[in-house]
Amino acid sequence: MDAPPPLHIAMFPWFAMGHLTPYLHLSNKLALRGHKISFFIPKNTLNKLQYLNLYPNLITFFPITVPHVNGLPLDAETTSDVPFSLVPLIATAMDQTEKDIEILLKEIKPQIVFFDFQYWLPKLTKNLDIKSLQYIILTPVSTAYLGCLQKLSLGKDLTDVDIMKPPSGFPDSCIKFYKHELRFLASTGKIAFGSGVFLFDRLHIGTTSADAVGFKGCNEVDGPYADYIETVFGKPVLLSGPVLPEPTNTTLEEKWISWLKGFENGSVVFCAYGSEGPLEKNQFLELLLGLELTGFPFLAALKPPIGFESIEEALPEGFNERIKGKGIVYGSWIQQQLILEHPSVGCFITHCGAASITEGLVNTCQLVLLPRLGSDHIMNARVMSSKFKVGVEVEKGDEDGLFTKESVCKAAKIVMDDENEIGREVRANHAKMRNFLLSNNLESSCVDSFCQKLYHLF
Repeated sequence: MDAPPPLHIAMFPWFAMGHLTPYLHLSNKLALRGHKISFFIPKNTLNKLQYLNLYPNLITFFPITVPHVNGLPLDAETTSDVPFSLVPLIATAMDQTEKDIEILLKEIKPQIVFFDFQYWLPKLTKNLDIKSLQYIILTPVSTAYLGCLQKLSLGKDLTDVDIMKPPSGFPDSCIKFYKHELRFLASTGKIAFGSGVFLFDRLHIGTTSADAVGFKGCNEVDGPYADYIETVFGKPVLLSGPVLPEPTNTTLEEKWISWLKGFENGSVVFCAYGSEGPLEKNQFLELLLGLELTGFPFLAALKPPIGFESIEEALPEGFNERIKGKGIVYGSWIQQQLILEHPSVGCFITHCGAASITEGLVNTCQLVLLPRLGSDHIMNARVMSSKFKVGVEVEKGDEDGLFTKESVCKAAKIVMDDENEIGREVRANHAKMRNFLLSNNLESSCVDSFCQKLYHLF
């Protein structure tokens, strides 16, 4: 039997680097199999991602002019261009591209569009006889828990008491929340996230309206959650594989090579707290003091804390002098993937975004989980620490959600200590997970299966 002709797929991710990048990684996997990709991207952000396009003959970027919205800085396009408080206005700007997107889709005529936060897209594509797939960058466990809870509660506002109990039939018992997380998740559902649409509704309408739902993941890790979502929403749920980042065509900057080579293999703690959501000043200080307390050399890539313009003005008194030669606090974008691959790095303290978790798992450095408040980060931390036991989560206060320098130090020392029993278990489990994720044909077979299921939508 002849192979089916290649598909023409349009990619329209949420305007955040943490969504644009994995969409482009997936585009590369699909282009490798001959599929044609039209990638919608904010025009000034194009230069930041162009180098990741490994198949320019099949992946074409379509620059999108992001409308200016009152309250946004001029030229703001993505969430990394604005403070966290202005992120909903980026969603408003994205919503205002609807007419331009319609014109573009009529012109290029893809067969299917991948989207995530654009709840209005399935209605638009349906009118144009184009299929839609909501490809969610959040891990399947978050949608399986919160998305299905919302669906089964018939759209009523979820309270912290509702969220405490998993939805009926949920396939896991490892998800337990702190009290402060329950309050946060309940309040998040009531946050207007662009154009007056609540954040949970934005995702929920998309899931309900799309022809299918997709996630980064594989059956062995995420299968039970994907199957549960498929049952609750009554539509196909596709897993694209772990979508491991390809080797980049760039090298680590010389300043980092030079600094890291001064330390023994596996001795450096690398802390990266995501491109969004800066810490409060007190937590910023506790994190840095915790790193200092470990006694290990460290590299911390952090945004300035809330209310500060620069890292330098927020540092504890005398901190720079005390850490000279063995610690760096860096306030700009950093080559995380390449840093994690360096043999000197032995521990990765992460905010638990899905992409960062994957990058940590496929390297030999050990994971310390310090989830930022966000449904995906919280759930990733619980699954990785409690179910798979591949990392150690930093202890926090149940009511206030605050961590201390001692709790940061304790978690890092557990994973770095060869004699610690918990650390030994975590290192062994991490090694098994890493070997599984990097095993021959795992990702290739996942992507092949994903493509076969895409054809079934037509």
